[in-house]
Parts: sequence; C-alpha cells; structure tokens
Amino acid sequence: MVKVGVIGYGYWGPNLVRNFINQKLGTLVAVAESNSQRHQAIKNQQPTITLFTDANDLILSPDIDAVVIATPVFTHYKFAKLALEQGKHVLLEKPMTSTVAESLELINLAEKKNLTLMVDHTFLYTGAVDRIKKFVDDGEIGNLQYFDSTRINLGLFQPDINVLWDLAPHDISILNYITENKPYSVNATGVSHTNNDIENVAYMTINYESNFIAHFNCSWTSPVKVRSTLIGGDKKIIHYNDLEPSEKVRLYDTGYEHKTMQDRNSILVDYRVGDVYIPKLSNQEALFGVANDFLTSIINASQPRANATLGMEVVKILEASQESIKNNGKEVKI
Repeated sequence: MVKVGVIGYGYWGPNLVRNFINQKLGTLVAVAESNSQRHQAIKNQQPTITLFTDANDLILSPDIDAVVIATPVFTHYKFAKLALEQGKHVLLEKPMTSTVAESLELINLAEKKNLTLMVDHTFLYTGAVDRIKKFVDDGEIGNLQYFDSTRINLGLFQPDINVLWDLAPHDISILNYITENKPYSVNATGVSHTNNDIENVAYMTINYESNFIAHFNCSWTSPVKVRSTLIGGDKKIIHYNDLEPSEKVRLYDTGYEHKTMQDRNSILVDYRVGDVYIPKLSNQEALFGVANDFLTSIINASQPRANATLGMEVVKILEASQESIKNNGKEVKI
C-alpha cells in the first residue's frame, strides 16, 4: 500500500482527499493545510488522518511514500523538488510549474531517482476524452484539420496567473493527448480589466507546420458558462460539450469537398450533412482514475497517462502564450 499525503485543502484538495481515500492500491495518511480553520473539515472527511500545518513537515515525514500537491502554481516547484529529493513520488496539480525550466529540472530529478512524477490533467481520464481519442486514433474523423475550444464563465479571478494559465491547461492537455502533431508557434492576445496585468480574457492560437490549427477562447468574465470543443477532420467532426449531463460527445458525419476552378481564384464547394452519432461514455469519476493511475505507476514503475513530459509540453505553450501577449500578439516559436 502506497502511503499518500496531500498538500493543500482549498478548492481542489477536498476532491483529491476523497478520491485517494477510496483507492485499493494506496492509503491516505496525511494532509497539510496552513489554514487551521479547515482542519475540522479534514477530520470530518477522514477521522484518522494526520494533520500538518507546514507542508515541509509532511514532505519530510518518513511515514509518507507519495506527495500530492494542490497548492498555487508558484509553490509547485519548491514543494515538488523537496519531495523528490526526499525520495517521494509526486502528483502535481495543473499547470505543472510556472516555467519550462522548472518542469525540466523536476523531470530530470525524478528520472535520476526513479520516481513517478505526474500532473493532474483530470480531463484525460474522462470517458468523453477516452472516446474522442479512439475516434481520432481509429481514423474515424480522418486527417485532423482544427481544434477549436471555448472555456468561459464568470469565474474566480486568480491572484498569480492569468486566465490562460488557469483554464487553457485542460484543453491543451486534451489536444496534446489526442494528436501527435507537434506545435510550431503560438500567437496570443489578452486584456486585464483589473489593472493588475493579469489577463482575465484571452485568445490563443497554436500553429503547426501542417494545415492543422488550434484556437482557445478563455474568460473569467462571461455571464454564461461554456465548455465546448470542436475537433474537425476531413471526414467527420466531433463536438465535445462538457456541460451536457450525458451526451457530451457527438460525432457529425458532416463535411465538404471542394474543387479549384480553372481560373484558380474561385472554388466549387459541395457540402455533406449526414447522421449524428452519440456514443455511450464511461461515467467513472475522472479524478478517481487520476489517483488510480498515479498509484499504479508507482507500484509498476510505469508511465502514467498524464506524465510529466505531457505536463511540461503544456507549460511550454503557456509560457509562449504569455510572451506573445506581452508583445501584442507576436508569433512566438515553441
């Protein structure tokens, strides 16, 4: 049994605690939370838990094999580095770190010590994304042409990261998981309406050397909540709506064919509108899958689905987007 400790019991911590409690391959033994007012809630959730106020004390405890870090992103690197140095496996909340350099250092350290380093990209463990990947891998939609994501709501303004760093990791991780296409560059624009240089509305385009393109629309200031992604191929199109209670994924047998006319300045387009297929999806909680994959990877010394390399690739794109925003949308090569 892998003995697990969780650092942070704020927004996401309670969900992590709940899912690690119910694992067969490991046992949750400790939680570190600096806000003592939350300690009773932790005890109510897991009465036998050991409580720490200082995260470092949890990391240094000899009774813990693996550390789950659910704290603000600027703390990820220091906590993860200390845990790895102490020989403990690490699961980090997304995004992995604040910089690519930090991510790379952690990856090298984990490899040197033969430890599991994983990032909690929860959506990779949903039945919806599982089915989407199968559609893509089986060639059901043909050659990928575009990925168009909208993730907007009247959301929580973060004090340390902008809206792309907060919301886009979900969709970037899905994008990188379902396609082997490697991004070439990023263009991004955004604006801060709070005068603190932290963008609350932002748009990002990821460019590829092929004809594939990806676009992201993220906002904390929308009066409506939208979680919608279109994944277009030259045969069919996937619509993924995460707010749908059951029919989250729809496969549209819809497309077009075109012919270039003799003068090459005009084209003839034939449209095709066919059936819509709605697959049945697994309803297992995604975070349960995250916890299980983390523990399985530790026991089997195997690579988790949401491995650290994938986590670092997400940070690469986010880092490039930040540079692009600060340079008025300039193209930044990855």
